[in-house]
Parts: sequence; structure tokens; C-alpha cells
Amino acid sequence: MDVRWDISYKSLQRFGSPGFFPAGSSLHIEGEVDARGAWNGLLRPRGPKAQQQLVPGSYLELPTGLSDGATLERPGTIRFTPGGLSIKFTPAEGKVMVNSKDPRIQFLGPWQWEYTAPQYDDYLKDVQKTEGLDASAKLEFIGTQVAYIGRREQDLSKIKVKFDGQEVTSGLVEPAKDSDGTDMTGTKTQQVLWTSPADVDYGPHTVEITNTESKLAYLDAFEVITGDVPEPPEHDKASCTLQNDPGSLDVTVPGSTPTGTGTQTPTDDPGTDPPTEDPNDPDPNDPDPNDNEADSGATIGGDFVQVVTPSGTATATATVTPKSTGPTATRYYRAQVANTPSGGVETGVAPDEDRPPFGLMASGITLVMGTAGGGLLLRRRKAAHAGGAQ
Repeated sequence: MDVRWDISYKSLQRFGSPGFFPAGSSLHIEGEVDARGAWNGLLRPRGPKAQQQLVPGSYLELPTGLSDGATLERPGTIRFTPGGLSIKFTPAEGKVMVNSKDPRIQFLGPWQWEYTAPQYDDYLKDVQKTEGLDASAKLEFIGTQVAYIGRREQDLSKIKVKFDGQEVTSGLVEPAKDSDGTDMTGTKTQQVLWTSPADVDYGPHTVEITNTESKLAYLDAFEVITGDVPEPPEHDKASCTLQNDPGSLDVTVPGSTPTGTGTQTPTDDPGTDPPTEDPNDPDPNDPDPNDNEADSGATIGGDFVQVVTPSGTATATATVTPKSTGPTATRYYRAQVANTPSGGVETGVAPDEDRPPFGLMASGITLVMGTAGGGLLLRRRKAAHAGGAQ
């Protein structure tokens, strides 16, 4: 018995990255399907999807399919009831550069952008500079650490740095001095001028630099660092709950045709061929030969549930003609899942639809489940041996 739950985006709204992360982050989705009857338990179709390098609001790619399974030891009827979904985001360990021209950096005071490729090797060939007293630049990010990247050059202003609103250094940053403390005589680009403490918990943080003199100061980039996060952090979890009655699906798994030791019943004429099953005879294990629902799975998608499941065949011996299953039946049911996920990573409330998805969750997402359209696919296969199904 296999349960497969495919999901896809149905609108332009998407799950959004909560921050700056290198390639390798993972979006993990897990569903719930309750099973009662011949098999009792909770199936958890699940699947991860590795992501490319991300910035806040980047669309997250969904897993191609969630699956789980169980083995049936006896025939019978099972009732499947779909439940909700849980979404977990695990950030990749690594570093991401945030260029000084990134719109997520908030500038106060007279800053000027400058293209520097002809003379200097600044990050992405540009830099922000200011001579304004108290001019500042601030970045909000999610991670564990951050570094301030700029130039070292003679006669530059001293810089005050705040992390999460607090000054975390005993003195000011001095870009006019080299890393060994000596006065600069030339220009060095892409220099790490300051790095935040390494023992900070993963989560939302802020970094702010402020010019303390009416002298030249530079901002080339901020480097956002994410340490090892072995488990999905609570900050980046969300859930989708059903907003209507999903209903249930009953699937009947018949037993195999008894075969004894595999020999055939003798006939009056030993020279005749063994008896062959009539392809038009009804299945003796089917309580209602005219009801095709018992031999069905379910694909939930769009406005209907399409019930289509391939049937297996059971053969007593090599000389017995298998029973024909005929064409596969199709039925349509009222949609079981017509839900949109609600809640956000940080607040538990979906963001406005006219804003980009800066949280892990975005409003207006419809999960479509099945094969062609996405969906919950319940498959059962009749065992090729006597006495059971799986």
C-alpha cells in the first residue's frame, strides 16, 4: 500500500525564502493521512527539496512528491482521511555576500554609489561612500553572524558598529589602519573590517554601521553567515490546515484466489486442458461487482477527485489464464482539499497578497494533490502469491 501526495503551486503566490542563504538549503514538507480498518495508523507522506542560493523573498521549489507506505497482511477495507501539511525550512551552512547596492540595506544620510571597476577591485565593482557625519547603513538578516566589508585606506573616518541595536565592540572600527594596526599608505579593497560574535543563535538580527566623523567612509558589502543548523529551526516552520471537510476514501483490498499447492482440480477427461477462468465472470472476492470504487485510488486536484487505480492480477499456476480486469473505472468526487495555507514564519499571520513573500509562508497558495494535477494517490497492489495483499 503506497500513499503518494504530490503538491504544486496553483497561483503566483509562493513559499518565500526567509533570508540570505547559500545553495543547499532544504524545504521539507510532510503530510498526514489517517488509515482505519484493515490497517490502522497514521501515514506521513514526506519529501525534501534542495534549494539554490536564496535571498529574502526568493521562491522556494517544492518537492516533486511526498510518499509513505505500509504492508497489509490481510484483505479488508481501509478508510483513508487526509490531514494537514507541515512545512519546515533548514538553511544551508555557509556565507552570502550582500552587495552595498542591495535595496534591503537601509541608508540614512548622504551616501553616494560609485562604479569602481576601472581602478579598484571592490565587490561587484561598486561601492557606497559618504562623508556625512552620522550617516548610517543598516541590514536586517536571518543567520548566525555577519561581517562588514569595506576598504582600508589612509585618512578614513572611524566607524561605529551596532549588532541587534547594541554596540558590541570596545572601540571604533578604524579602516585607516591595516589589520596589524599600522597606518595605511595605500588602498586595500574587500577587507573584512568587523565581524559579529560567533556564538549567536540562528534567527533574525540587524547590523548597523555609522560614520563618526565628517570624513570619507566606505561600505562595500555585508557578508551574512549561517552556521550549522542540524534541525529545522522553529523560526522557519509553518503549517497548512484543512479549511473544509475533506471527506474520506474507502479502499477494499480483496484476498488472492486460493490455490492450494498449485495443482489443478482433475476433470472427467484427463486429456483436456485445465479449466480456464471466464474473463467475464465477476470477482468472487468483490462484494459488489458493479461497484468500481473498491478497486480505486484517489487523485485530488482542481475541483474534483479523480479515482483511477491500475488493478493487479493473480495467477494460480502458469497454466491458468489470468482474469481480465477490463478497463479502469473513473469516478469524480467533490474536492477533498481546496485549502490555502495560512500563517507566516514570524507572526503566524499570512502577509498581504500585494507584498513579496518575505516569510516562509505566503497567502493564496493552493496545494494541488495527485499525479497529473498533483494529489493524494492511494495505490494498492494485489499480491502475486496466495494469501495476502500489500
